[in-house]
Amino acid sequence: MKAIHIAGTCDTKGEEVAWLRDLVVAAGHPAVIVDLGSRAPTIAPDEQAAEVAACHPEGIEISTTDRGAAVAAMGTAFAAWCRANVERISGIIAVGGGGGTSIACAGMRELPYGVPKLMVSTLASGDTAPYVGTSDIVMVPSVTDIAGLNRLSRVILSNAAHALIGAVSAPPPATATDLPAIGLTMFGVTTPCVTAITDHLRDRYDCLVFHATGTGGRAMERLLDQRLLSGLIDITTTEIADLLFGGVLPALPDRLDVVARTGAPWVGSVGALDMVNFWAPATVPDRYHDRMFYHHNPNVTLMRTTPDENAAMGRWIGAKLNACPGPIRLLVPEKGISALDIDGGPFWDPKADAALFQALKDTITDPARLIFLPHHINDPAFARAAADTFLSLMRP
Repeated sequence: MKAIHIAGTCDTKGEEVAWLRDLVVAAGHPAVIVDLGSRAPTIAPDEQAAEVAACHPEGIEISTTDRGAAVAAMGTAFAAWCRANVERISGIIAVGGGGGTSIACAGMRELPYGVPKLMVSTLASGDTAPYVGTSDIVMVPSVTDIAGLNRLSRVILSNAAHALIGAVSAPPPATATDLPAIGLTMFGVTTPCVTAITDHLRDRYDCLVFHATGTGGRAMERLLDQRLLSGLIDITTTEIADLLFGGVLPALPDRLDVVARTGAPWVGSVGALDMVNFWAPATVPDRYHDRMFYHHNPNVTLMRTTPDENAAMGRWIGAKLNACPGPIRLLVPEKGISALDIDGGPFWDPKADAALFQALKDTITDPARLIFLPHHINDPAFARAAADTFLSLMRP
């Protein structure tokens, strides 16, 4: 029987975990408490910490005196526990400080998209990227420390619990389509292109567009790895620029490896490789002080890539695509690769673009995979070519 699971370190957060359990039960839902602590719990959990720890692939001693090692090991164990018990979990809510948040989120990230996940944490108002990753975890700031119930924490925990209860109780939305799903990458400077591609394909595919902010590309590739996408139209590969040159929205080094692993159809381009992303101007590394910048807004600073950087990206992408056994096409827009890289635009630099294009041509071993088009990336003709190319690859 499925149940709402409440996770936390029951040696230090037992009172809060029990409060959440009581709220869930009062709403008519079965509840299961999962202990993630390393010492004797102050309440009686349904799943003992030792049972969770036993799921660690190498086995762990949860009473270790090294707290950092215990937190890391218990996170690995809880991730394995969640994978093994996914069919029992209708939704999950957890409470924690630094260690508890790390452990609980490691498990939540392993649950499928759509399973309701709430993390009430003292860290929720800071940088939550290490905890959320590419998942759909909802982070709720605890406001006060999680150190016993008080007049404010009761309200925060009650709101979080009832938000989860509402999500679990709600009927699943009706499926609007049974079309196969595909993934597309988009940035503000490639929006016209990707929007036009989806317009061309929406009668044949359910088009899932991902914002190319690092986590967007990782989420898309995770879905492809899970065989939930039939193919990719990876127009906006800008995350690679941030990976190679220290931007704030980077891909991981394994970007494109899933395309090689799955053999899935892939149509891509070089969208927004003319820029590296930083936050406010003060966040730009000193080594880039003499570069060309575009201030997108007070909190986002874009740096134009150089010919040498473009050549490096071309070689990196080319090597990745050479390892892909499936149907692959890389479309190159010869008249500009973003809304800023256009004749008269702030990032217009034909020499830099030419270095990128030449490196791709020199690196990609199968010339048929590389298609040069006399268009700007946001020209309707380029979008039509991308859509038509993808359709040709998807034919049996």
